[in-house]
Amino acid sequence: MAGRPRDPDLEQRLLTTAWSLLTTNGYDALTLTQVAAQAQAHRTDVYRRWPSKVRLVADVLDGFLPPVPDFDTGTLLGDLRGFAEDLAGAWDQPWNDGLIGFLSDLRRDDEAERTFRALVVRRSQPLVDAIARAVRRGEIGELPELALVGNLLEGPLMHRRVFGGQPMTSQELDVVAQSAYRLLTGTTVTS
Repeated sequence: MAGRPRDPDLEQRLLTTAWSLLTTNGYDALTLTQVAAQAQAHRTDVYRRWPSKVRLVADVLDGFLPPVPDFDTGTLLGDLRGFAEDLAGAWDQPWNDGLIGFLSDLRRDDEAERTFRALVVRRSQPLVDAIARAVRRGEIGELPELALVGNLLEGPLMHRRVFGGQPMTSQELDVVAQSAYRLLTGTTVTS
């Protein structure tokens, strides 16, 4: 006697449901039981695939966060500004309100952390490409520590969202991009 037929769309349905709940209610309010109920699945269907909320959310983010566009404006400053604006749009999403809890949980789950780190590397590739173009154009003399460049751009956005609960204005994004540009090139930006 065979068991219940396997539902080939179940995993995608669970991920889609988890993304919807995450973007609506945030990480802190998300439960695996909710995901199962809203996806019209059994709790065991969720737990069999993801033994923890952090592992599910890492896979959800990996599957649903849109890619960062590759900004090629012809200048490092333009590319940095485009990248900062895209990051600001991502940080302005309500699900980020629970990111502190997610990051805390992430540190305790090696598999979820690997998934998330791979996502970060993929999403950082446009910035890596922009820096490489700037080196080829002679805007900067040597390849800087790429993680630091990302932190220079994303740090203020993260701080504003997590601690201030506010998005950055267009003028503030200009300041963030110009500050990173000045540090990378050793020059000032003239408006």
